[in-house]
Amino acid sequence: MPTPSPYEELLPETRRALLHRIAVAQSESRAPSLVAAVVRDGRTVWTGARSCVPGHEPDGDTQYRIGSITKTFAAVLVLRLRDEGLLDLTDPLGKHLDGTDVGEGTGVGELTVGQLLSHTAGLASESPGPWWERTPGELRPALADVLGEKPRLHPAGRRYHYSNPGFTLLGALVERLRGEPWGDVLWREVLEPLGMTRTTLLPQAPHAGGWAVHPWADLMLPEAVQDTGLMAPAGQLWSTTDDLARWAAFLAGGDDAVLSAGSVAEMREPAAPAEGGERAALDAPYGLGLQLLRTGGRTLAGHTGSMPGFVGALWVSVADGVGAVALANSTSGTGPVAADLLKLVAEREPRIPEPWRPLSDPDPALLALTGPWYWGPTALALRLREGRALELGPIAGSGRASRFRPEPDGTWTGLDGYYAGETLRAVRGPDGAVSHLDLGSFVLTRAPYDPAAPVPGGTDPGGWRAS
Repeated sequence: MPTPSPYEELLPETRRALLHRIAVAQSESRAPSLVAAVVRDGRTVWTGARSCVPGHEPDGDTQYRIGSITKTFAAVLVLRLRDEGLLDLTDPLGKHLDGTDVGEGTGVGELTVGQLLSHTAGLASESPGPWWERTPGELRPALADVLGEKPRLHPAGRRYHYSNPGFTLLGALVERLRGEPWGDVLWREVLEPLGMTRTTLLPQAPHAGGWAVHPWADLMLPEAVQDTGLMAPAGQLWSTTDDLARWAAFLAGGDDAVLSAGSVAEMREPAAPAEGGERAALDAPYGLGLQLLRTGGRTLAGHTGSMPGFVGALWVSVADGVGAVALANSTSGTGPVAADLLKLVAEREPRIPEPWRPLSDPDPALLALTGPWYWGPTALALRLREGRALELGPIAGSGRASRFRPEPDGTWTGLDGYYAGETLRAVRGPDGAVSHLDLGSFVLTRAPYDPAAPVPGGTDPGGWRAS
């Protein structure tokens, strides 16, 4: 491993502030134990732990149950299938799962893969019958048992409504297309390539025991561990802060051995709006298998998790290059510890930008496309970036701006903003020179309403005038 640079070491004052934050959380929340880690630019730069038993603090190799953080792993498996061309996010579930699997007549087969990933499928939050988190999976041997007779509560695509059974369906989708159990696929395609050998479906020593803390007395009650069966993709996994630090780095930048940076960035994009209550207060939409949190002027991506006896959270801020993980073995919450740890580092030690460097191999033909372009009278600037990428935005003031990814056919695809998914292409005239840019039917010209370009509707033959 390379020797850390001085910029990767946290300042003593920051380290003390981090320790103080987890100490307060463990004490005030009365958590039997709490373990945390901070990642900066892909490296773990701080770890800390507190325990109610002196001398028995957990470390980065101690497993805790991570609850719904599991959903982020399930989502990555689905995106891998999409990137391989085995499914599309707009596919109805019934295209890949037999109708009898998902309950004939329930309409679940009509729901799309993307709606399930973003919790916009309108499914119920929980499985019918006894509370699935505290009962064995044998009580729900088939998907129809997980869904019940009326699994849909809202029209599909209309609103955000968190659904654990929705991720059971995604796990079943992975199993059907891969032809093997979901946990085996997860190990082979994600955990092993990332070196996350301490992330498992069932606990492996050393692991923490789960506890409930009495609300009115300083007493504890052990929580039972259940194998949730088909509900596993919704919240089954156990992991460590060492492993989740690797996962935080992956969710910030991707890894071509598992999922490209572009597809991971797609997971971090809002796919569902905030929906009442707590989420409205946080002003936080939901991505593809990732919760999004807006706090302190920054956007975090990750997930919280809880199961009987355990709570946890993992957040990353791509802009700051910082991620944080916090796990506790208590049924009751410990507050926004992970988000606070991230904020402490980001605010006390702002990211040092990479040095500016010139383009490695500029293409003169692309360079000739840069500069001012006009959509009607509106002035825009086209800039060339590394890897033949382009950026388009207003020359002055606010307005529509997007980044564009180059495609093999010589066009570009919008990555964000108003033009996300739209095609940008340079249109050439009979002489081979670029006549104009076509952006999703918008014609961009080198002069405002250039009469030599095919401006939709044409231009007045009198041209520009004073009155």
